[in-house]
Amino acid sequence: MTELLQDISLFPLLLTLATYQLGLWCQKKTRSPLCNPLLIATALSIAVLLLTDFDLQLYQTRSGWITWLLTPATVSLAVPLYGQLKAFKNQIGAILVGVAAGTVTSLFFIGVLCGVWQLDTALTVSLLPKSITTAIGVVLSEQNGGIPALTSAAIVITGILGNLVGSFACKILRITDPIAQGVGLGTASHVIGTSRATEIDPLAGAVSSLSLVIAGILTSVLFPLVLLLR
Repeated sequence: MTELLQDISLFPLLLTLATYQLGLWCQKKTRSPLCNPLLIATALSIAVLLLTDFDLQLYQTRSGWITWLLTPATVSLAVPLYGQLKAFKNQIGAILVGVAAGTVTSLFFIGVLCGVWQLDTALTVSLLPKSITTAIGVVLSEQNGGIPALTSAAIVITGILGNLVGSFACKILRITDPIAQGVGLGTASHVIGTSRATEIDPLAGAVSSLSLVIAGILTSVLFPLVLLLR
């Protein structure tokens, strides 16, 4: 069975797309943030690969081109941003301050926790960019001696957690302003959080798109400084 699947060059691609579509179907039917398509697709793909003993390197090679779409997908977030620009252009200053505060807080606490747990430099570098989009985070990790696979996992987990608990946190903290919600979700949980912000309110989604871009730029600038402080 394993050899047969490995001979089918399109199997990794079909598996990835099929599990993600199943995740979308579950989310549509349940309308629950727990049914996150990315989470479902990841869990099902891992289960299938383990059950079939499929070669992981072969899977990554044959489906790796999907990651090329990360950059254009991130750039496409400018579309809702442009559509809502007039609604928040007078709040740009507040948005910048909020994103800067969130970015610095994230880097600071990750750095501190890695120090407390005495993690080595490679692990620290891998975890620091957890709150920015994969397209930027993996590059930062790889260029500074991190582990790209671990960085990708940390980014995905952070995004899924933000997607799951973001709305609940806003309710608990009584954050009802869509601009504030967008800043929080975009800064803390990048693209996956932005998808949740868009579901909450189009304005929140647009602000979240802007926030994740600014957070990525700030993280890229501050990243070397955090490493120097270790």
